[in-house]
Amino acid sequence: MNEQARSISMLDRVIHEPGRLMIVAMLSGIEEADFLFLLHETGLNKGTLSSHLARLEEAGYVEITKAYRGKVPQTLLKLTRAGRKAFDQYRKMVHQAVAR
Repeated sequence: MNEQARSISMLDRVIHEPGRLMIVAMLSGIEEADFLFLLHETGLNKGTLSSHLARLEEAGYVEITKAYRGKVPQTLLKLTRAGRKAFDQYRKMVHQAVAR
């Protein structure tokens, strides 16, 4: 296996899926976001977004907090330290793979 193929095969599969990559990329640039913001910005449907967030939470990459704004329920999302580190590593590996 050549170096480029090896680099690609070592990418974090949790982040590499396009829907999760969108979510992680968006959250990497901000402190936190609510579910409706991500729903609107990603164009994913509620079920798909929820499923991706659950997978990211399971991996320890996203923290999900349920809160209320007044009487309205709100789901807040942010990348964990591990999520930021994993995304930084993912970007480095992609860059290395395509730079060869």
